[in-house]
Amino acid sequence: MCGIIGYLGYRKAYHILINGLKKLEYRGYDSSGIALFHNNEYNLCKTIGKVSDLEKTIFSKKMNLKGSIGLGHTRWATHGLPNNVNAHPHVSNSNELIMIHNGIIENHHAIKIFLLKNGFFFKSETDTEVLVNLIEYLKIENKSSLEEAVRISLNEVIGTYSIAIIEKSNPETVILAKLGSPISIGIGYNEKEFFIASDPISFLNYTKNVLYLQDGEMVILKKNKKLDLRKIVNNLKISPIIKKLKINLKEIEKGKYKYFMLKEIYEQPKIILDTLKSRLFISNEIIYINGVDSNKEIFTKTKSITIIACGTSWHASLIGEYLIEKLDHIPVEVEYASEFIYKDPIINPKDIIIVISQSGETADTLSALKLAKKKGAFVFGICNVVGSSIARYVDAGVYTHAGPEIGVASTKSFTAQIIILILLAIKLGKYRSTVNKSFSQFLYKELDSISEKINRTLELNTTLQKVSNLYYNYNNFLYLGRGIHFPVALEGALKLKEISYIHAEGYPAAEMKHGPIALIDEKMPVVVLATKNDFYEKIMGNIQEIKARKGIVIAIANQNDCQIDMIADHVINIPNICDIFSPLLTVIPLQLLAYQIAFLRKKNIDQPRNLAKSVTVE
Repeated sequence: MCGIIGYLGYRKAYHILINGLKKLEYRGYDSSGIALFHNNEYNLCKTIGKVSDLEKTIFSKKMNLKGSIGLGHTRWATHGLPNNVNAHPHVSNSNELIMIHNGIIENHHAIKIFLLKNGFFFKSETDTEVLVNLIEYLKIENKSSLEEAVRISLNEVIGTYSIAIIEKSNPETVILAKLGSPISIGIGYNEKEFFIASDPISFLNYTKNVLYLQDGEMVILKKNKKLDLRKIVNNLKISPIIKKLKINLKEIEKGKYKYFMLKEIYEQPKIILDTLKSRLFISNEIIYINGVDSNKEIFTKTKSITIIACGTSWHASLIGEYLIEKLDHIPVEVEYASEFIYKDPIINPKDIIIVISQSGETADTLSALKLAKKKGAFVFGICNVVGSSIARYVDAGVYTHAGPEIGVASTKSFTAQIIILILLAIKLGKYRSTVNKSFSQFLYKELDSISEKINRTLELNTTLQKVSNLYYNYNNFLYLGRGIHFPVALEGALKLKEISYIHAEGYPAAEMKHGPIALIDEKMPVVVLATKNDFYEKIMGNIQEIKARKGIVIAIANQNDCQIDMIADHVINIPNICDIFSPLLTVIPLQLLAYQIAFLRKKNIDQPRNLAKSVTVE
């Protein structure tokens, strides 16, 4: 989950590194550091805290900023506390090798013991320092080049990594390697400079030509020379495939918004339209999803579906379960990716496994995907990032077109995933004749109005500001929903936890009586999803139970619902919508409520503590 940045070329490297690190802070912000190379020497600075702290340290120490070659890193701690010593870059014992790393070297302890016996010493608690010293040991022992020592070392380690390493005595060569953690190379338009990054958005100002390093590959970059791409296992040379980035700068800038999260909440009407574009053709009553259309027989004949995901994507998966079972009559199981790989799951050849991930790099989901494929399943992916690992490994899939999501707390990717699941459920219903023509026409019409209804729901922000002012100092919240709204309750509670650090839990409303009701008193705000549906009277009963115990009720309800106005403390009225599409609207007030409460509590909304956007370690 760490952020890697590097530059090799003719420009001043410092500004490229610092500005790149700022764009990568969503990947980790426990500590950061840079190394600049000039005249076969290097200047190194690293510190605990954010990139802004690194800048202050650099200028207070009057660090020499010369050099057109450099490495930078922003860390999400795995091995060792966040501090100056454990921050990257890490240096070998001889001070000759300088390396940055994202991932986990699982057998680092055994390697460390071996190196200690061979006279090496360690300053940090990190697995990265172990790896850079292993490379140094093998380079000396075998009297080999740096690239050969890197290749041999990586064939010995167990775990995941993306690394960038430079030799002090030969700084005009940078070696990169990848297994399980993303890294990309931006190629300057004149082919005389290279940009290195965990996410290409960090070099978007300079080039849109990018090479995504694949698992088991390493690349040797040399100044003023073409890149040299090879297989780690056998040193076999590979022809690089250069792709063109389709992101524009406005997508990764905050614009008029104070935080990316608020910008991304307000982007959701556009994201809905972008995700539906070229997929939903209302006049022709057609839904087009290439990965489904080209595998129609598999989807038509399947007897069950398993959806695998983590975090917010797991909540979207629960909504997908509801949609597919209701519209298509197919049994669906939803699994946490982190648990799926350890339970010896029963997977039959041609079973359908759907994996969902915003980044397409989620380590647990990738592991589950690989296990499913090994057992012969047909794996369908839903992700947001083009060219990501999940997009490459699945048998078929679909992109959500949500655009870059910089805020750590996912918002627009959640609604985009739901839209894809809605399209998938309707399409399968047409294949399997469980959705008739009149019902599908009604669903198409509802889909056509969703973007406009989300826009109207966003107008509730002022009301939610007022509600937030009353409760932002409370320490606990409860979120309740029934049916398709239970996953929305879970997502609302997660958003509040993530960015405000208030303890919050989501429950099926009927389960309140089986434990959580003991917590309800005048200091417990309860957010209830109470739109008009088959469960409405049941939900009203739950609200009465809360009020009887002096609980505070914040209800998300439909327009013109006079009944709920009489009993709830606060009512947030959203536009009327078909129940199976309602999560696209009910989640919006929950996102805004979490944002406003976190804002009032003066939290860093885009970079909540202990969290990173892309979870690339298990």
